[in-house]
Amino acid sequence: MISESVVSTPAHTLEVDDARLHYELRGTGPLIALVGAPMDASAFAPLAELLAVDHTVLTTDPRGINRSPVHDPEQESTPQLRAGDLSRLLAHIDAGPATVFGSSGGAVTVLALAEAHPEQVHTVIAHEPPLIELLDDRVELHAGTEEIIATHLSGDTLGAWGKFMSQANIQLPPGLLEMMFGGERDPRQLADEHRWFTRELRATTHFSPDIAALRDASARIVIGIGEDSSGQLCDRSSRALTTALGSEPTLFPGDHTGFVGDPDSFATRLRAVLRES
Repeated sequence: MISESVVSTPAHTLEVDDARLHYELRGTGPLIALVGAPMDASAFAPLAELLAVDHTVLTTDPRGINRSPVHDPEQESTPQLRAGDLSRLLAHIDAGPATVFGSSGGAVTVLALAEAHPEQVHTVIAHEPPLIELLDDRVELHAGTEEIIATHLSGDTLGAWGKFMSQANIQLPPGLLEMMFGGERDPRQLADEHRWFTRELRATTHFSPDIAALRDASARIVIGIGEDSSGQLCDRSSRALTTALGSEPTLFPGDHTGFVGDPDSFATRLRAVLRES
């Protein structure tokens, strides 16, 4: 089990065969992992602090992002590889089986974990996974993803983000795209962004979940959708997954990144979902 001395020091690293994984632990109690892709541990910090009152909270930088360097920067960041990393972290911490909450690409990661290592989890909450393979217009969407990647590689990253938001059906206020992704930006942010466009986006959106395995899993599988995400791509793909599983979506406050915009409300809803398990 996790010792008090480990929990009191939030930041740690775990060496794996082809990467060094940065992870953080907060609090004591039942283990919950908060997982993003490409979002790193810092994006979940406010939510983690709220949950750490009565949980041990694991957050991590996914491989190749921020403080988790990989030996081969050309390696594709697949959901299966990221699930393997999360499995190693859970085994290293030795406090499972765990609740795992994943958002966006991280939601795909935790679904891959549930398929490959069901013994390590008792509750899987996949918040807005971009499972394009489940949609009828997947051929057009995959073509759009290739155009997004090509636009980024041409040097027009702002244009790539514009095409990404359009395909995701995320409507931003005028000028916000330029404010977020234009002008001078942090080199680390740019490096993480480049890796996401070139080594992560394609593999994540091409992931096809094993519906039979998820149906048969001993873990409780919860598919979360933001209340403000209606009509967006990840709303559509999340609902397609619940239909395939024969379940209903669970609504969370906010949009695709509701846990960032309003972590207090999100934590309250997440606690309610956990109490239902």
